[in-house]
Amino acid sequence: MRPPCSIGMLNDRHAAIRMPLPRLAALLVLLGVGAYARPAAAAPRLAAVFADHAVLQRDMPVPVWGWADAGEAITVEFAGQRQTATADTTGRWQVRFAALSASEEPRDLVVTGSGTLTIRDVLVGEVWLASGQSNMGSPLSSVDNAATVLPEASDPLLRFFTVVKATAAESIADVKGVWQTTTPETARSFSAVAFFFAKELRSRLKCPVGILHSSWGGTAAHSWLGIDSLRQEPALAKYVTQWDQAVVKHRDVLEHPELAERYRQDVAAWQAEVAPAYNAAMKAFKAAGSTGPKPEPSRPMPKNPDPMGMPDPNSRPSTPGVIYHAMIAPLAPCAMRGVIWYQGEANGSAGLEYRTLLPRLIADWRSRWVQGEMPFLVVQLPGWDHSKDPTERHQWPWLREAQLMTVQAVPKTGLAVAIDVGDPRDVHPANKTDIGLRLALAARKIAYAEDVVHSGPIYRDFAITDGTVRLRFNEVGGGLTMGQSPWLAKGVEQFPADRLVGFTIAGEDRTWHEATARIDGDSVLVSSAAVPRPVAVRYGWANAPRCNLANREGLPASPFRTDDWAIPGAAK
Repeated sequence: MRPPCSIGMLNDRHAAIRMPLPRLAALLVLLGVGAYARPAAAAPRLAAVFADHAVLQRDMPVPVWGWADAGEAITVEFAGQRQTATADTTGRWQVRFAALSASEEPRDLVVTGSGTLTIRDVLVGEVWLASGQSNMGSPLSSVDNAATVLPEASDPLLRFFTVVKATAAESIADVKGVWQTTTPETARSFSAVAFFFAKELRSRLKCPVGILHSSWGGTAAHSWLGIDSLRQEPALAKYVTQWDQAVVKHRDVLEHPELAERYRQDVAAWQAEVAPAYNAAMKAFKAAGSTGPKPEPSRPMPKNPDPMGMPDPNSRPSTPGVIYHAMIAPLAPCAMRGVIWYQGEANGSAGLEYRTLLPRLIADWRSRWVQGEMPFLVVQLPGWDHSKDPTERHQWPWLREAQLMTVQAVPKTGLAVAIDVGDPRDVHPANKTDIGLRLALAARKIAYAEDVVHSGPIYRDFAITDGTVRLRFNEVGGGLTMGQSPWLAKGVEQFPADRLVGFTIAGEDRTWHEATARIDGDSVLVSSAAVPRPVAVRYGWANAPRCNLANREGLPASPFRTDDWAIPGAAK
């Protein structure tokens, strides 16, 4: 277990730790730090994403970069193009190829400097970055249809580069990972959502597809944002404070390497003495349906003294910026079409804050890539209900609303609504097929300008007449209808086929009542005898609602509300 630490200018207010170079080198070796300084190179080295079996982005300029000795002349050749560069004083060099046409032909990318480096089997097609937390990371082997999908997962033109998990106190030079072609064996560990997304694009676009997969389960959005970006939002000041506090502890570990060594020893002891019995107890607990008291280890897992280092094996990074610095920033400026993003569970109790976090994250990543309004496609949280609170106090509807608001406000973004394919008992629903297909629909519309219906109904406005609320929608496609879920979790009943469900209505007293709703052309009429003078309607406004409004293309409506009332117990 190595807690990564960086040295240097941590931010605009925290100067580098100054110490003699021999002492610094010894300290970095002790702490296991290797990724933060470029090793001396006798021959050119490429960034990790440029490796055997890579996919390069078609139809746009393609930067290729790496490292060599300072001042070294570098030549890079690919697909008939020849580009040159000189390594700067830090050893970094970069060339830029003119736009490449899609190609299934395996070709070599050759780098020449003081030596020659040849990357083989390089294709040109569509490249997407898949990121988020555990539902993006869930492997193909865990999905409900794995037994059918995996044996057929053979496609040499569909490739994945999975970024190895890491943290860093400042943006590092490179990631770790390898490109893999799709086989029944390799696909087992691929992101299931990204796999179904990429497979659909392969079918539609008829060209190679490459996925850069960088996700981490249980992580909140602020860990995927750079600290400089967080500083730009006064509403996110608490994360800047958290960062500043983490810097102090991080520097303390750098100055006292015995803290890191003691932590490594404690983790090794825990793994040997505690983990076997605890893991066995957890396995039995899950086999019994997770009933009864959850097992606890005989003693807690040791905690890393460096909040910017890798957390203990049972935890997730919580320090702002540390995942972004290690797992996103080093990927730029790799040419790619866009991003698919499945995250929000870890922010589920902070929907109002997410209205700021998500747009800021999109802006941050777009500025890093400098590709203009790079498409950014968001999975809206599906249904899940661990709360015993009354429906009015459920938290996830507000997070879903923040996701919808972001997509409505930020250009070149799309929303894959998943409210109908969740699992009330499992935060990781086993159906990832429909999520991937809906993301691909959004990509076809937003990134590739195809004339397709890519969204379910989106609430537009309302009017009230004689105690009935008329709701009007955009994205009605072929018309409004009562939808049926394409997948049902165990124990979940299919939606009714003869009536709309999921609507509630309230009057001036702000007390919500179940409502009767019916389709009238491209509108929905909502009423209740219990509310003769309605003022507001909500739809799907619960952690795991049963709601069935859709369009005839089979795409579900996003949950929504017509009111602007504050979250109970929170400021508006």
